[in-house]
Amino acid sequence: MNKAELVSSIAEKSNLTKKDTENALNAFMKVVEEALAKGDKVQLVGFGTFEVRERKAREGRNPRNPEEVIQIPASKAPVFKAGKALKEIVNK
Repeated sequence: MNKAELVSSIAEKSNLTKKDTENALNAFMKVVEEALAKGDKVQLVGFGTFEVRERKAREGRNPRNPEEVIQIPASKAPVFKAGKALKEIVNK
């Protein structure tokens, strides 16, 4: 499902216009982005948690030249951890 399909589905279920639904979805994504950029968690009980995890610096291999060792710098990665209710729905 892409963003346009998601907007259509939400609009249908919530009796909002597609334009209002798209504005709400964009606002939700912006708020989550800003929270993660500050290092905060976004918890939606029953659905899941968006958070940022630290990745350590490490050594890697160049796939085109396996003998070449490259240094992969430390970074932050956004992650989503599904909540219990979402897991149960998916695993039905």
